[in-house]
Amino acid sequence: MDIVTQWEVVATCERISEAYLLPVLQDMMEQFPFRILGFHSDNGSEYINKTVAQLLEKLRVEQTKSRSRQSNDNALAESKNGAVVRKAFGYSHIPQRFAAPINAFCREYLNPYVNLHRPCLFAKEAVDAKGKVRKTYPHDMVQTPLDKLASLDGVGKFLRKGIAITQLQSKAKAHSDLEAANAMNVARLKLFDLFNRRPKSAA
Repeated sequence: MDIVTQWEVVATCERISEAYLLPVLQDMMEQFPFRILGFHSDNGSEYINKTVAQLLEKLRVEQTKSRSRQSNDNALAESKNGAVVRKAFGYSHIPQRFAAPINAFCREYLNPYVNLHRPCLFAKEAVDAKGKVRKTYPHDMVQTPLDKLASLDGVGKFLRKGIAITQLQSKAKAHSDLEAANAMNVARLKLFDLFNRRPKSAA
């Protein structure tokens, strides 16, 4: 989750270990159209290790971690867990072996829908007479992550090599918001049908 544009990439690991995390992390970072400057995670050993540190150092990405028992350190990501991840996948257990088809669904349908078609609220901050920062979410600041990215001054200098903002906008215009949502829902039904399919009995 990018804190400026709210660009979000959803993926899952078959197991919680650096061996499974590293290829998923690389795939997720490639789905961001802009260069990543900082990587903030919780303090689990699957994130805080030499292998991940070497990957981030190669990309010149600064790594920070959450403080223990400070849930607000990841407030934006946690709010998106409910608004996006739980809404898409629910709360029921999904067997680990389905990690690959879930990631394919996220890459092809969920992530493009969330970033190109789904509006997000962006805060407007104002300081009151007592010096306290008040946040409001005005209607005219509701944007998709792509719209927010396009509105940044000098956006071209933030994008990864080979990616142009017009290219992303053309991809968004290829389908209406409703068409993208319907395609995602059809793909999700097929995915959940795969979860609920009974395994074939041993011969």
